[in-house]
Amino acid sequence: MRKTTLLLCLAVIAIGSSGSLHAVAAGPASGDFAEAVEIDGGRKLYLECRGAGSPTVVLEAGLRNRADIWSVQPDQGEAVLPAVAGFTRVCAYDRPGTTLGAEQLSRSDPVPMPRTAKDTVADLHALLEAAAVPGPYVLVGHSTGGLIIRLYASTYPKDIAGLVLVDAIPEGVQTAMTPEEWTLYDRLLLTEPPAAIAYYKDLETIDFNASFEQMRRATPLSPLPLIVISKGRPFELPSDLPAGLPAAVEKAWLAGQGELASLLPDTPHIIAAKSSHYVQIEQPQLVIDAIKQVVEKIRAQTSAQ
Repeated sequence: MRKTTLLLCLAVIAIGSSGSLHAVAAGPASGDFAEAVEIDGGRKLYLECRGAGSPTVVLEAGLRNRADIWSVQPDQGEAVLPAVAGFTRVCAYDRPGTTLGAEQLSRSDPVPMPRTAKDTVADLHALLEAAAVPGPYVLVGHSTGGLIIRLYASTYPKDIAGLVLVDAIPEGVQTAMTPEEWTLYDRLLLTEPPAAIAYYKDLETIDFNASFEQMRRATPLSPLPLIVISKGRPFELPSDLPAGLPAAVEKAWLAGQGELASLLPDTPHIIAAKSSHYVQIEQPQLVIDAIKQVVEKIRAQTSAQ
């Protein structure tokens, strides 16, 4: 699926690939791997890994997006997952209820919805342990995925070597709006299933009120390499939203991105001037370069020890 076509579809399905891999190795510790892995309770989560080297990069997609959002072929250059596989081990997975377009549904077992960031952190931790994916990890999160990896890093700080936030949703977006604006944003753009995917009864829904509270109560991030990437162009929002809501969303999002960049001292804050929300598709090289910068910094620190 080409970039332009997919972006139009994603704008409808998940406001907030070029084909799957086939398993060719016995496990995800080495070689190309793509299959469902059983975690506690008998559920299975779809995982794919490529490349070799340490640290392992783990890609966390945005709301309702499958793992292969990171493998979408851009109009120019290379997609994020295969490019990262060229310099280190990289893995991505499907959260339950995610999609790629309107017809390619999650390859992970369904669960009751809504879920919280804490639920998804528990899933990812169980998956990495069950699959014996070697750490330490550099977590890369887009949109809702950014919230998830921040909570993961606060929950399991010894496992995490670095973070890259790709236009991540900040909890500050809620407090930067009026209660009425936030309620509309949450209901119209984050909760209600879009018409194109309304048939999917297991579609991912996140309780952002609860998830933001979980993040606020979490242990602050330990010092580590962190890069924040933010969109430079407005969201591609539906034209029938209540008057004033798009402007309120943009203002709150901008303020929240600044808050993310101030989580740790000396954090690079990169503005993707040519991108709207899906920076990893519109300007994938920015994301690839940021990941490589964090990986190389961790390797240099390790070598110096």
